[in-house]
Amino acid sequence: MFTIEHDFDATVITLVDEGPAPLQEDVIVHAFEDCVTIEQLDPRTDEVQRITLSTAQLRDLAAALNLPEGVYRLRPARDGGKG
Repeated sequence: MFTIEHDFDATVITLVDEGPAPLQEDVIVHAFEDCVTIEQLDPRTDEVQRITLSTAQLRDLAAALNLPEGVYRLRPARDGGKG
């Protein structure tokens, strides 16, 4: 399950782990204009862990999820990124 909220300066997506135990803590994604942060509570330390990705890193991660093992470099689209 997930939720999507639009704040003033970011889109906030919360991913809720469902299913059989053991379950993980919720993951919160803040999508800003220039970066994306991913947060999750670490129950061992009771602290929120945060990772910040640039938009280029996020693009590469999205592409990598659907590719086989290897080394890749994404090229800019020939039509200026449209379509």
